[in-house]
This record gives sequence, structure tokens and C-alpha cells, in this order.
Amino acid sequence: MLLYIRYFVDKKDFEEAYEYMFIKKEKVLRLLTVIIGSLIYSIGVNLFIVPHKLLSGGVAGVAIIFQYLTGIQSGYFVILINIPIFLIGIKAIDKEFGVFSFIGMTAMSLSLIFTRNLYNLYYIPDSLIASLCGGLLTGLGAGIIFKSRASQGGTDIIAVVVKKKYGISIGRIAFMINVVIVAMGMFMGSLEVAVYTLIAMYMNATIVDKFIQGFDKEKVVFIVTGECDKVKQAILESLGRGVTYLYGEGAYTGDRKKVIYCILSPRELERAKNLIENIDCTAVVSVMDTTEVRGKGFRAAAF
Repeated sequence: MLLYIRYFVDKKDFEEAYEYMFIKKEKVLRLLTVIIGSLIYSIGVNLFIVPHKLLSGGVAGVAIIFQYLTGIQSGYFVILINIPIFLIGIKAIDKEFGVFSFIGMTAMSLSLIFTRNLYNLYYIPDSLIASLCGGLLTGLGAGIIFKSRASQGGTDIIAVVVKKKYGISIGRIAFMINVVIVAMGMFMGSLEVAVYTLIAMYMNATIVDKFIQGFDKEKVVFIVTGECDKVKQAILESLGRGVTYLYGEGAYTGDRKKVIYCILSPRELERAKNLIENIDCTAVVSVMDTTEVRGKGFRAAAF
């Protein structure tokens, strides 16, 4: 009896210790990912954006405007602008997101300061190429951070709050905010600079959305066939995906029919089409893109 109790206690302690270590490891990896994303973002800003007097998105963009006006490095302004936004954002989202976003904001500020002279090592004279590369790198860095369920603070927090409330994509919200920032920046530069900035920001927003939603969007598939059972079995066995029966009625014949509903990845969709065609070449297959899928067998969205 004593041995059994000791075994049970030891086993329970072991499981708790394992769970604690797993959570700790996950948070360390998440922290490293946020730092790496911030570094990539800062390289994009200081290597491509700043040398051509372009603007970046969000708070970093506002900070760069102040840098152009005062000569003080933008990283310091990022910290000052973010303080009131963080106080509002933490209440609207959650504490863990706030903590990791604070880490992201701090990492980005320090990275902007440490990489400020990077353009001395490598300079691209073409403004269009610089805007594309800058948008790509800043979008890549921001996307990595968002995927880790954190942010760089500032307008990123505003974008997450708006997405949670209204369902608008983070990239789209960020782009709308950035258009306002560009309008502010136009008073300091030319129309040419504003256009190149918008190109960089559009590239940034596109990359961020791709990271959050995934590069391969899942597909919603509706299948109308006279061989429902065979098609269902083929999808279950060959693709390992679940299906749901919906019930419809033919408008002309008045016959009640089963409609197969399932969600597949783009790769699975091509295999499913071949399976369906081999079973019933007259089957009607309708395919739609999804914005977000949650549940068993699908990765959870970052926000």
C-alpha cells in the first residue's frame, strides 16, 4: 500500500514537473522568436527604409519622423510613444500578450539602436528595390512576432484589439493606420518618397497577413454526388479528414440529397478531386477559401 502511494505521488510529481518544463521551454522559444523577429524588423528599417528617408509602419514610422526632425535615434521615441498604448492594450487583450509585447517593443527599440549604422556596410541606391526589400524584411519580422502571439507594441496592439472586436485582418488595419502616417510624412518629403513608402508598407502588410493566416489557406469543399457513401469513405480513409453531411433538396426534381461538407488543405484538395472523379465523374464540387479554421486537425490562429 505504501509503495503504491509513493508510486502515485512520484508519478504525479513527475507529470507536474514535465508539464512545467514543457511550458517553460515553450516560453523560452517564444521569447527567442520575438527577439529574432524584432532584429529582422530593425535590419529592414535601418538597412533599407531610413537611408532613403522612407517611413516604416506603426509606432516605428512615427518614431522615424521624429528621428528625421530631431536627429535622435528612433528607438528612444518607440519606448516613449508605447507607454500609454500599453496601458490601454493590456486591459483589452490579456496580460501574457502584454508581457510578450513589452518584450517585443523593448527588443525592437534596442535592435533599432544597435543596427542604426548598418547602411554604412551595404547601401542600395535604387529606391524601389529598397522599398520592396524593406517591406519584405519588416513584414517578415513583424509576422514572426505576431505568430508568437506577441507584438511590437504601439499600433500593433491597436490592430489586435480591433481584429478581436471587428474581425478585420491585422495587416489591413495596420495598412490603414500606416496610410495616415504616410500622409504625415509627406509634409517632410516628396510625393515620390510617399509612393515608395506605400509600396514598402503594402509589402509589409501582405507578408504579415500571410504569416498569421498561413501561406496555404484551407479550403471549404461542398460535394453533391449520388455516391455520397463512397466519396465519404474515400475522404476518411485516403485523406484522414472528417466530413459532415448537410441535407439539401434539388430545386427541379424535388429530391432530398446529402451534401458533403469538409475542410481540406490545398494539397489535400487536389487528391480529393481525383478521388471524387474516379468515383463519380458527374459530381458537383464547390470550393471556397477560408479566412480562419480552428479545431481538431488544424493549427490555432495567433489571434
